[in-house]
Amino acid sequence: MKLKTGFKALVELAESEVESLSPDEVGKRVGETGVLLVDLRDIRELKREGKIPGSVHVPRGMLEFWIDPDCPYYKKFFDSADEIIFYCNKGWRSALATKTVQDMGLSNVRHMRGGFDQWVKDGGEVFNN
Repeated sequence: MKLKTGFKALVELAESEVESLSPDEVGKRVGETGVLLVDLRDIRELKREGKIPGSVHVPRGMLEFWIDPDCPYYKKFFDSADEIIFYCNKGWRSALATKTVQDMGLSNVRHMRGGFDQWVKDGGEVFNN
């Protein structure tokens, strides 16, 4: 089977349409009132590698359901968010997620460039469960 558009092209398109923040910029925002930092990685990644302190876990496959107040799966922690910053392992899933929620009508959403890998390389704090 031959794809017309691969993941790299999808991520590049998303990156061109969303705002991204560096890990340093995200680090300065962690803990600010109204800023919700969302970890999109798989639960196995969180257990193995830890997470950014203060972040909430939303599995990428559940995002559209958990963020929509009209869905029975909606998560109330989104109620207090004035701004949402997504991150994943490399920044690919978070770019796509940011584009998706923008398409759903949210405007104050961003993602962390380079993902958790870059966060760790840059010396960012990690919380291990």
